Amino acid sequence: MIQYNQKIRRLRRVRSKIAQNIGIPRLSVFRSNQHIWAQIIDDKHGKTLVSYSTKNINEAKGTKSEKATMVGQEIAKLALEKKIINIRFDRGLYRYHGRVKALAQGARDGGLKF
Repeated sequence: MIQYNQKIRRLRRVRSKIAQNIGIPRLSVFRSNQHIWAQIIDDKHGKTLVSYSTKNINEAKGTKSEKATMVGQEIAKLALEKKIINIRFDRGLYRYHGRVKALAQGARDGGLKF
């Protein structure tokens, strides 16, 4: 019960900071045991602009963190093709470490600013 409350509090804290600037698209992260998904969402119009996940990577070998870094780099590539540079990073209820941190670092290395 305590862990559930901590996750909900973390989610509300992160989302309240993100909700302050709706004009900038947000990079939302979802993580499961095997895969990680990232999508850039335009909250103003309620549309997903770009999405990518580890399921799109064919025959990639490495750890889950290395795959998350690849997802970050690919989402940055796709975003730059659509001329999206500045984003807000929405990690949801996940702590900023491990695969979430690797994805964020890959997106920064790919050219996104947040």
